Amino acid sequence: MQDITASDRLAVKSFATKNPVFVCVISYTATSEISGLTVAGANAELVKYTSPADAEFLYCGRCSCIDVVPATPDGKPTPALITRTALQLARIPLLVVDAGAKVKPSIPYVSFGVEPGRNIMNENAMDISNVKRAFEHGELLGKQLAIMSDLTVVGESIPGGTTTALAVLRALGIDARFKVSSSMPENPHNLKNKVVDSAIERVIAGGIGRINSPFEAISTFGDPMMPSVAGIASGVLSASGKIMLAGGTQMSAIVAILKHLGRSLNGLYIGTTTYVTKDPSSDLSGLVRMASEQVPILSCDLHLGESSKPGLQAFAKGFVKEGVGAGGASIVAITKSKGKITGKKLMNAIEKEYEASIEAAWH
Repeated sequence: MQDITASDRLAVKSFATKNPVFVCVISYTATSEISGLTVAGANAELVKYTSPADAEFLYCGRCSCIDVVPATPDGKPTPALITRTALQLARIPLLVVDAGAKVKPSIPYVSFGVEPGRNIMNENAMDISNVKRAFEHGELLGKQLAIMSDLTVVGESIPGGTTTALAVLRALGIDARFKVSSSMPENPHNLKNKVVDSAIERVIAGGIGRINSPFEAISTFGDPMMPSVAGIASGVLSASGKIMLAGGTQMSAIVAILKHLGRSLNGLYIGTTTYVTKDPSSDLSGLVRMASEQVPILSCDLHLGESSKPGLQAFAKGFVKEGVGAGGASIVAITKSKGKITGKKLMNAIEKEYEASIEAAWH
């Protein structure tokens, strides 16, 4: 367990799990099409395939909707590689939820029947009816998951999601400027702030005054992943279950949404990688504290800086860092195995998966 650190030492003990379930929520926001915001996808046209390809990779170790495993333009792999390895190694079951993915994956999945998110610079992200439907469907699913397992782990795959998270956090009164993370070492904070400022100006120019509810904040500035994940968390918590939000700074927006809805956050954790918690260009713990004082953050050291693969070393150098629930899945693999699986053991298994899925495709 030495590879897991926590903002609250008691959190690791209260977090023990025997039969966890992992849920990956895939989604889309047209905000991701703004040039320079994300490296999720080799180019703007491929971004819409990132989430379904991640989901297919989790199930099959390969992708159907595109020919290759998702990677950055110079071959740094999707964090789904880490997630798949952790889930396989610890025999953790997987469920994929489609919450507005633009391209549908060729695997079994649960659909919340919501549209992809729109570009917040130009128009509201979602119809409020879609926000409420995603949240209600999430709650129903969350209640079932709490019956099935002693811990629900929810990850996400949505390119451009830190920008919409920044916008929603600001709408809920949390100044998240220069605090959200990025899939790039050079965090494009100025571009993200410009996009959000422009979205806020659009709303003010349209004569809309205050944002009165979290659902309104999501509808105006968010994306379909947010109400879906917040709904799942709300459902699990209402059934006295435990839930880990597996992700980086985007998950602070989920905490803020649940807090504004008046939900009890007892049993809620955030799980991520040390590449996020130690990232000098973002501030996950500060954002979470501003949303709620009581949510512990657990992080996992995957030792990828020690890998022999340059594509994996890149995670320790500030590329990608997190996504598709990679950190949370790794933490749960370690805790479920009672420490038999270590960060180093995971790293060796991730290298094997990398050889089988990424390097094999090059030859």
